[in-house]
Amino acid sequence: MQDILIFVFQTLLDLYILTFVLRLILQAVRADFRNPVCQFVLKVTDPLVLPLRRMVPPVGPVDTATLLIALALQALLTGILLNIACTTGPNMIQLIGLSVIRLARLTLNIYFFLIIAQVIISWVAAGQYNPMFVLLNQVVDPVLRPFRRLIPPIAGVDLSPLFAIIAIQVFLRLLSGRQLMSGMICSNFLQMQLL
Repeated sequence: MQDILIFVFQTLLDLYILTFVLRLILQAVRADFRNPVCQFVLKVTDPLVLPLRRMVPPVGPVDTATLLIALALQALLTGILLNIACTTGPNMIQLIGLSVIRLARLTLNIYFFLIIAQVIISWVAAGQYNPMFVLLNQVVDPVLRPFRRLIPPIAGVDLSPLFAIIAIQVFLRLLSGRQLMSGMICSNFLQMQLL
């Protein structure tokens, strides 16, 4: 029963963290915030972001308040998981390091799935207009653009998503927190959940 409660808690908090990361991505690509998906993300995240934004202003193009909340929520979730499944709790450096790694991995996974969604939509609904397709292109194009410069379409087939997915998978393999978890005796299940 405890595993089920941990799973539900972790899933709900992961989904909430996901909305903050999406907010950062949407702000970075200057997405159209009249889009229904953007409106949903704003409504879900505004209760925490707006009060903190009064105290922590943005730094350049980065919404510092959103980033700090995402990091704090990720640290909370990571700390709870580590305290449940490890015999020794993490120190502050381990907790912050694992939280940053988990946020980076979440961002890469978001792009992985969005690129796959864009490829599938381009096959199924090519040429059709939908506000969701426009938003998807706004988010994915900055990642695909460098690959499109290096690899032009071959016989009309754009291979840039394939190479972007390979690059994302390489970065996901490089972003491991195994060194940060040294000295902590944790269950194998937790290590799979954290990394």
